[in-house]
Amino acid sequence: MAIVIESVSPVAVSVFGIDIRWYALAYIAAFVIGYFLFKRLISKPDSVVKLSKQQLDDLLTAIVIGVIAGGRLGYVLLYNLGYFLSHPLEIFALWHGGMSFHGGLIGVIVAIFLFARKRKLNPWAVLDLMAVVAPIGLFFGRIANFINREVMGRPTDAPWGVVFNGDTTIPRHPSPLYEAATEGALLFIIMFCLYKYTKLRNRPGALAGIMGMGYAAFRVACEQFRAPDAHIGFLTSWGLTMGQMLSGIMFICGFLIFMFAIRKK
Repeated sequence: MAIVIESVSPVAVSVFGIDIRWYALAYIAAFVIGYFLFKRLISKPDSVVKLSKQQLDDLLTAIVIGVIAGGRLGYVLLYNLGYFLSHPLEIFALWHGGMSFHGGLIGVIVAIFLFARKRKLNPWAVLDLMAVVAPIGLFFGRIANFINREVMGRPTDAPWGVVFNGDTTIPRHPSPLYEAATEGALLFIIMFCLYKYTKLRNRPGALAGIMGMGYAAFRVACEQFRAPDAHIGFLTSWGLTMGQMLSGIMFICGFLIFMFAIRKK
């Protein structure tokens, strides 16, 4: 017996004729909560990163730009390049959806390295703090995916299969909720505990490497229940998806960063 859910409009509220979508609210919630948690972490006496109020605001601006620009360009280049070459103006239509986590990650890394270089900070130490905060954004983003009925799961006969009333009668895995629980909530708990209760924060890059490996592992697992992008499908005959391939590369990079951080004197 599947769980039947009434479809929800992607528009959360309209203000003076301007539609505010759930996706936008998810980003706002992620940035606001992440900002205050980041601020709290760097205020601790044992924090290896110290930033003024102005520097923290500048970092937030750089990260916002990195997430949006990197996430969108990553989606354009990796997931649907042919379509966007034919419809170039759609590249800027963020309200139509289409963001790549892996692209957003690269955008954030570039933004942090540029920020740290200008202010003569250790970029790996800043990335470690971002590794603790980032799962918050993943959580809210996946919740928005579920509300928008995006990246839904494969057909299932499990009792928790979901049917959105009016969309289809085929029960599907609520894969965005799987990802919200693992890549978001569980990964945040792991990263926060590692930061708070271990000395890994004194090894710049170690936490960033663990976050990369953790996200990649959870994403590969959740992709087993998530339907591949319709315009891409499976990359191999045995069911490899684009998300799994990119996450595999990310796991290797995270492992190399972690080993470098641990071995560096």
